Amino acid sequence: MKNYLSILFMLMIISCAKQPVQPVLVDEATFKKEHDGKTIELFTLKNTNGMVAQITNYGGKIINLWTPDKNGDFADIVAGYNTPDEYLNTSEIYYGTLIGRYGNRIAKGQFTLNDTVYTLATNNFPNHLHGGVKGFNNVVWDAKKIDDQTLELTYLSVDGEEGYPGNLNVRVVYTLTNDNELKTEYWATTDKSTPVNLTQHSFFNLKGAGNGDVNEHVMQIMADNYTPVDSTLIPTGEIAPVDGTPFDFRTPVAIGERLNSDHIQMKYGGGYDHNWVLNKAESGLNYAAKVVEPTSGRIMEVYTNEPGIQFYGGNFMTGKDVGKGKTYAYRGAFCLETQHFPDSPNKPEFPSTILNPGQEYYSICIYKFGVEK
Repeated sequence: MKNYLSILFMLMIISCAKQPVQPVLVDEATFKKEHDGKTIELFTLKNTNGMVAQITNYGGKIINLWTPDKNGDFADIVAGYNTPDEYLNTSEIYYGTLIGRYGNRIAKGQFTLNDTVYTLATNNFPNHLHGGVKGFNNVVWDAKKIDDQTLELTYLSVDGEEGYPGNLNVRVVYTLTNDNELKTEYWATTDKSTPVNLTQHSFFNLKGAGNGDVNEHVMQIMADNYTPVDSTLIPTGEIAPVDGTPFDFRTPVAIGERLNSDHIQMKYGGGYDHNWVLNKAESGLNYAAKVVEPTSGRIMEVYTNEPGIQFYGGNFMTGKDVGKGKTYAYRGAFCLETQHFPDSPNKPEFPSTILNPGQEYYSICIYKFGVEK
């Protein structure tokens, strides 16, 4: 009897022990909705370590991304929503989304290519932003789930869409690897010369989406230079050293440490909303950035073949938006968008973003996750 009570007591202790927090997923069946003659759907990717990403074909948006902390507790680390209706009606249209045909800004919604002037929407007045009013974030992509860890999305952006020339065939593949990487690969071809600059716009908070601001996250960006902007956030054309400025993240610094700097570039962006010129790797992909969240121990690293990365610190988040039952704070997330430089079609001194017939566009961004013990 005594042994029986001892065993029972031990079982009670084990049952009362804290169990790791596990991912809570959105039901794929309830996420379906008809929009623009196509069906919005949800797809779930899982790796062998328990990481989960749920991605919709509406804008290729990552609606949640579950990663473990140093204690093995999972949290959803991207801002977003749990229903299609919320995505269709939100004022924050870029949560977790694919961006195209041109990520970032084009000055005054205009560029000249092969002696033809093209006029685009000035949806971020006075400039064009992220592909226009109906950018790639606002369309329903054709989707094919390749396997449990891979999703393929395709879209034909027709000649003249949002003012851009050429029929652009785009393919994007998301892969959730067993190395805890969320890999995004982009391919595109065109039948007419056109600017192309595709990126991914997830809003990250490594404490968990909706858990306060990200000012204590420690950021490192592997860049000796950045591209200063004017008061409308268009690059001046200068490639400027980060040394001695609030833009020097070559050694790890808390995001919030220099937000109150009186540097004119910080005033223009209301904080960080700038492009860094990445140090080029001798071989392979550029190691672009590393972010550490001290409390959870979560780490995020960024690798890319792109020459630049946009670090956005959530300066335009209102602090009122609600998603997944939580309120997203002012500066409640950061974005690290791998890219060519803003306004490159109007800046011949910048790396070219022009894709010509017979060429294939290819870009890759890897977000790799881990923990500091």
